[in-house]
Amino acid sequence: MKCAKCGCSESKVIDSRPSEDFTVIRRRRECLECKLRFTTYERIELSPVLVVKKDGTREAYDRDKIIRGILKSCEKRPVSMSQIEAIVSEIETELMSTHQSEIASKDIGEAVMAKLRTVDEVAYVRFASVYRQFKDLNTFLEELTRMLSDAGQK
Repeated sequence: MKCAKCGCSESKVIDSRPSEDFTVIRRRRECLECKLRFTTYERIELSPVLVVKKDGTREAYDRDKIIRGILKSCEKRPVSMSQIEAIVSEIETELMSTHQSEIASKDIGEAVMAKLRTVDEVAYVRFASVYRQFKDLNTFLEELTRMLSDAGQK
């Protein structure tokens, strides 16, 4: 692991902690050269998983792509980075537990929407509007009406 400040590849581990769901180990490190402290994350390397997109094309699963999508929908919302990381970790755990080598992008999108809906409804609507490609105001209103009726039933 190279130091971001001096480029030295020698560091020592100061502290290690597992994440809440025990899927990631967080390590605090210190560069032996310049003494900069930094954090690294260690996770199990899974066998390659392909995402099958709507048009039938396939691409490698990319955790960061999901995080970027959620970050955009949570812009200026009271959703912390740790909540976003937890959402993505939960989704990964659910999807990877199927042990499939290919996952439909639709399944990922639906899982993101389900998690976002419980965390922040505005972020959910933002994500849904892009994911479901609302064509006009009527489809947007239909989704809002569905949300309001679901909230009324609780």
